[in-house]
Amino acid sequence: MSEKLKHLDDENFEAEIAKGVTLVDFFADWCGPCRMMEPIIVELAEEMDGKASVAKLDIEAAQKVTTDFQVTSIPTVIVFRDGKEVERVVGLKDKDSLKKLIEAAS
Repeated sequence: MSEKLKHLDDENFEAEIAKGVTLVDFFADWCGPCRMMEPIIVELAEEMDGKASVAKLDIEAAQKVTTDFQVTSIPTVIVFRDGKEVERVVGLKDKDSLKKLIEAAS
Protein backbone atom coordinates (compact mmCIF):
# COMPACT_ATOMS: atom_id res chain seq x y z
CA MET A 1 0.00 0.00 0.00
CA SER A 2 1.29 3.47 -0.84
CA GLU A 3 1.69 6.14 1.81
CA LYS A 4 0.71 8.61 -0.93
CA LEU A 5 -2.79 7.10 -0.98
CA LYS A 6 -5.14 8.80 1.48
CA HIS A 7 -7.92 7.00 3.32
CA LEU A 8 -11.03 9.11 3.82
CA ASP A 9 -13.98 8.77 6.18
CA ASP A 10 -16.93 10.87 7.34
CA GLU A 11 -14.66 12.85 9.72
CA ASN A 12 -11.75 13.83 7.45
CA PHE A 13 -13.48 13.95 4.05
CA GLU A 14 -14.25 17.69 3.82
CA ALA A 15 -10.78 18.76 4.99
CA GLU A 16 -8.99 16.38 2.62
CA ILE A 17 -10.83 17.49 -0.54
CA ALA A 18 -10.91 21.22 0.30
CA LYS A 19 -7.78 22.30 -1.61
CA GLY A 20 -6.53 21.37 -5.05
CA VAL A 21 -7.54 18.35 -7.11
CA THR A 22 -8.50 15.12 -5.35
CA LEU A 23 -9.59 11.86 -6.97
CA VAL A 24 -11.70 9.77 -4.58
CA ASP A 25 -12.35 6.08 -5.19
CA PHE A 26 -15.61 5.02 -3.50
CA PHE A 27 -15.26 1.27 -2.85
CA ALA A 28 -16.18 -1.69 -0.64
CA ASP A 29 -14.06 -4.70 0.35
CA TRP A 30 -16.68 -7.14 -0.98
CA CYS A 31 -16.77 -5.52 -4.45
CA GLY A 32 -14.83 -7.51 -7.08
CA PRO A 33 -14.30 -4.66 -9.58
CA CYS A 34 -13.21 -2.42 -6.65
CA ARG A 35 -10.52 -4.96 -5.73
CA MET A 36 -9.42 -5.10 -9.37
CA MET A 37 -9.09 -1.31 -9.45
CA GLU A 38 -7.12 -1.03 -6.20
CA PRO A 39 -3.61 -1.52 -7.72
CA ILE A 40 -4.51 1.09 -10.37
CA ILE A 41 -5.50 3.58 -7.65
CA VAL A 42 -2.27 2.88 -5.72
CA GLU A 43 -0.16 3.45 -8.87
CA LEU A 44 -2.07 6.63 -9.62
CA ALA A 45 -1.40 7.93 -6.08
CA GLU A 46 2.35 7.45 -6.64
CA GLU A 47 2.34 9.04 -10.10
CA MET A 48 0.17 12.03 -9.19
CA ASP A 49 2.08 12.86 -5.98
CA GLY A 50 2.59 16.63 -5.91
CA LYS A 51 0.05 17.20 -8.72
CA ALA A 52 -3.15 15.84 -7.17
CA SER A 53 -4.31 13.80 -4.20
CA VAL A 54 -5.64 10.28 -4.64
CA ALA A 55 -7.86 8.79 -1.96
CA LYS A 56 -10.07 5.80 -1.18
CA LEU A 57 -13.33 5.94 0.73
CA ASP A 58 -14.95 2.76 2.07
CA ILE A 59 -18.70 3.21 1.51
CA GLU A 60 -19.48 0.89 4.44
CA ALA A 61 -17.42 2.98 6.88
CA ALA A 62 -18.35 6.41 5.50
CA GLN A 63 -22.08 6.20 4.96
CA LYS A 64 -22.73 9.93 5.45
CA VAL A 65 -20.38 10.97 2.61
CA THR A 66 -21.64 8.09 0.44
CA THR A 67 -25.24 9.25 0.95
CA ASP A 68 -24.38 12.96 0.52
CA PHE A 69 -22.85 12.25 -2.90
CA GLN A 70 -25.58 9.74 -3.83
CA VAL A 71 -23.10 6.97 -4.64
CA THR A 72 -25.29 3.98 -5.51
CA SER A 73 -22.92 1.88 -7.65
CA ILE A 74 -19.30 1.00 -7.01
CA PRO A 75 -16.61 1.50 -7.91
CA THR A 76 -17.42 5.18 -8.34
CA VAL A 77 -14.62 7.68 -8.84
CA ILE A 78 -15.30 11.35 -8.18
CA VAL A 79 -12.80 14.10 -8.95
CA PHE A 80 -13.01 17.20 -6.76
CA ARG A 81 -11.39 20.59 -7.32
CA ASP A 82 -11.22 22.81 -4.24
CA GLY A 83 -14.00 20.83 -2.56
CA LYS A 84 -16.41 20.82 -5.53
CA GLU A 85 -17.27 17.78 -7.64
CA VAL A 86 -16.06 18.28 -11.23
CA GLU A 87 -16.25 14.77 -12.69
CA ARG A 88 -17.70 11.35 -11.87
CA VAL A 89 -17.28 7.93 -13.48
CA VAL A 90 -18.82 4.62 -12.46
CA GLY A 91 -17.31 1.20 -13.03
CA LEU A 92 -13.88 -0.29 -13.52
CA LYS A 93 -11.56 2.19 -15.27
CA ASP A 94 -7.95 1.98 -16.43
CA LYS A 95 -5.18 4.22 -15.13
CA ASP A 96 -4.96 6.36 -18.28
CA SER A 97 -8.65 7.31 -18.19
CA LEU A 98 -8.40 8.20 -14.48
CA LYS A 99 -5.24 10.22 -15.13
CA LYS A 100 -7.06 12.15 -17.87
CA LEU A 101 -9.85 13.01 -15.39
CA ILE A 102 -7.27 14.45 -12.99
CA GLU A 103 -5.50 16.40 -15.75
CA ALA A 104 -8.82 17.82 -17.00
CA ALA A 105 -9.64 19.04 -13.49
CA SER A 106 -6.21 20.58 -12.87
